[in-house]
Amino acid sequence: MKKITVMLALALSTMSAAQAATTYQISKEWSFAHSGSGYLAEIPAYDAITNTIWVAGVKGVDVLNASTGSLVQRIDTSAFGSINSVSIKNGLAAFAIENNTRTNAGIVQLYDTSSRSLAAGTNSFTVGALPDMLTFTHDGSKILVANEGTPDTYGKRIGTDVPRNYGAAANDPVGSVTVIDVASRTVAATATLNGVPTSGSHIRTNTGMNFEPEYIAVSQDGSKAYVTLQEANAIGILDLHTNTFTNVVGLGAKDFSQPGNTLDPSNNGTVSFVNANVKGLYMPDGIDTYSAGGKTYLVMANEGDFREDDGDRSAASSLGATGELANIRVSNTDSSPGDLYAAGARSFSIRDANGALVYDSGDILDKEAAARGIYDDGRSRDKGVEPEGVELFTLDGRTIAAVGLERTTTGAIALFDITDPTKVSFIDMIVSTGDLAPEGLTAFTFGGKSYLAFANEGSNTTSLYSISAVPEPTSAAMLGLGLLAVSAMRRRQK
Repeated sequence: MKKITVMLALALSTMSAAQAATTYQISKEWSFAHSGSGYLAEIPAYDAITNTIWVAGVKGVDVLNASTGSLVQRIDTSAFGSINSVSIKNGLAAFAIENNTRTNAGIVQLYDTSSRSLAAGTNSFTVGALPDMLTFTHDGSKILVANEGTPDTYGKRIGTDVPRNYGAAANDPVGSVTVIDVASRTVAATATLNGVPTSGSHIRTNTGMNFEPEYIAVSQDGSKAYVTLQEANAIGILDLHTNTFTNVVGLGAKDFSQPGNTLDPSNNGTVSFVNANVKGLYMPDGIDTYSAGGKTYLVMANEGDFREDDGDRSAASSLGATGELANIRVSNTDSSPGDLYAAGARSFSIRDANGALVYDSGDILDKEAAARGIYDDGRSRDKGVEPEGVELFTLDGRTIAAVGLERTTTGAIALFDITDPTKVSFIDMIVSTGDLAPEGLTAFTFGGKSYLAFANEGSNTTSLYSISAVPEPTSAAMLGLGLLAVSAMRRRQK
């Protein structure tokens, strides 16, 4: 029996090696060019019932046939305001629409995905100002809406201290998350962040704006939602049993002087990655969650963001920086001479359920883009490739993270195997000709195949790729030999 156990362990070890040696076939299936004034490609959502992809962008939603990429129908929502997001569950499509006066309350509308018309029953809900993103919980029982609540005019600088401090804005709507109960079609709660306990470090509260929810991800067990507060360099943890925020976690800063954290700080026409005496505030945009080893992990695209009026950013030269750091743009609410903080980490990160950093991709994204000739040096002093969106999916038993890069010269999506959050590996980078600036991503399976769709804000296109896992022949052969050895040993033991 002991020999069989040893051989079985050898076979399982060989199986693990075979999985690690898996290659991926990635193929572009189609691309759709959105046309018409005001119809943009920003956020896609997939409907399994009708095999369609719904793409939201300012004036309305384009519904596409997922198999062919052809336009099924255009839904004009401009009479209600500007649409920012769409999410689909169980045949319901939820639209997040901001008011034409964006500091006023926005709305969420529900559509039937089969009829592509407003759903029966209550189908419109008043939510907070500037609903920027929304998502269903995994069981479809709730819709969570991130109301960003951006002010019309930001707070003014107080005094002349460095780092700078800004006072409150005169008209700054409260950032919040609206919770809609799908069964009763009612607004169950509006969760705000005022007075919520804080932890972590480098939470930005002196920028002349309040907390602005950006993106929401729900834990796999449905008990919590994690909300990125991008400009504040933090996340809010929302208890979905009580529909209240329990904590705001500051995400700290990344040290670009450390090995593996190089950056190109100058937009001088030459791509050169160096370690530099500057730190980066993570400031994530997109977020997703998954479970590994019975624990919840958060995956974040660390884009970075400043105020819309750029009142909280300056060239580092204004703080005495010279040479290669003179032109890099830094947060003037965090930086002082010799202690510089840039916006964004030029990476994606994995954190545990409490916000503690488990993994960061370092300089992989920038360097992989440069290796493929698509790195935009003109963005070097800002945020590099600007990781914006992240989508997780399962392929051949592995958890894959797709990370959209907003600032490359050609559309790019980086793929990583994150099955074990402590042993992350880079798979490949999709370089998608004809696409530019992917904003939102959605993954799905249909007909036994896996697909990744992404909407590109820069090129106003939506593209679909198929992705399949193919074990390398030598690895598959080794696995077969291992299993044959186990079988032979069993026969000899009889």
